[in-house]
Amino acid sequence: MSRVYRYVLPEVSEQLAAWRRFAETMPDEELRRQAIASMTDKRFHCEGGAVYAAANLPKRHVLIPLIVAFQTISDYLDNLCDRSTSLDPADFRALHQSMLDAVHPQRPLGDYYAHRAEQEDGGYLAALVKTCQSCVGLLPSYDAVKEDVSWLVSLYCDLQVYKHIRPDKREDELARWWSANESGYSSLRWNEFAAATGSTLGVFALFLAAAEPGLTRERTAAIRESYFPYVCGLHILLDYLIDQEEDRIGGDLNFCSYYESTETAVARIADIVKKAREQVAQLKTPAFHRMIIEGLLALYLSDPKVRSQREVRSVSRLLMKGSPMTRLFFWANSYWIRRLTGRS
Repeated sequence: MSRVYRYVLPEVSEQLAAWRRFAETMPDEELRRQAIASMTDKRFHCEGGAVYAAANLPKRHVLIPLIVAFQTISDYLDNLCDRSTSLDPADFRALHQSMLDAVHPQRPLGDYYAHRAEQEDGGYLAALVKTCQSCVGLLPSYDAVKEDVSWLVSLYCDLQVYKHIRPDKREDELARWWSANESGYSSLRWNEFAAATGSTLGVFALFLAAAEPGLTRERTAAIRESYFPYVCGLHILLDYLIDQEEDRIGGDLNFCSYYESTETAVARIADIVKKAREQVAQLKTPAFHRMIIEGLLALYLSDPKVRSQREVRSVSRLLMKGSPMTRLFFWANSYWIRRLTGRS
């Protein structure tokens, strides 16, 4: 946490300030509004993702710009799709091609706005993509992780297309997608698989690993399998858990709403926590990855949204029961940060 406060958060702030200045010059009003809103409302996504750079400070000059740029693309596109002037899957697919291009350093840029009315972003999205391409090119072991990074990003892009199309088509498309992947993840329900694909943490863990020379394909596979589906699934299920009331009011898709009861949700999420801990215990630096898991639990379960939802409060109490000191520390830290920033 000392490294996070001293190095990571200030450098994330610098990166976001630069991207915000760029966004403010975007010619199209709607694109400009959504770009600025994504950095304002979802800033903590970049701050949380950049924690991975604390594990390799000498490479933070590559990891922090990379993680911030990649996460900023994700948040910007999520805003464009979530609050979209379009429900066209071709539009969502073209937009998210930018994320796939971002993790392939030699790939030419595409026409990401080809299927939407808003076109003029002043080169903002292209600049984010080129920043990612430049940074991954500086990671000494990127070739060892590129295939797995691309696979995770492809799943992420698929989810963003299917979850943002017309509401009457979403569940059918998600079910079809699940049927094509179910055989590899028989321990999961469809909503848990979908949730896991929505996390960028597996990508960030692989970026961190690639910053180290001599990374083997075997170690890469171990990281991917540790993060996907359990760590990634836990991340997004917790996010959906605390957003249930908001999503119910807004009519938005929420993967936690597909559990039959609160008791079922608790049991399933608790099982995913257990499996996530077991998986990361096999990694080269298990303490760091275990810290990520406990930090996720603390961050989400200390959110002010929990207090206003009776059922979510009960889930929170059960998941925090027998909490190790690490999680208690992060719970207190998360609460204090919200007080300092006025987000409590």
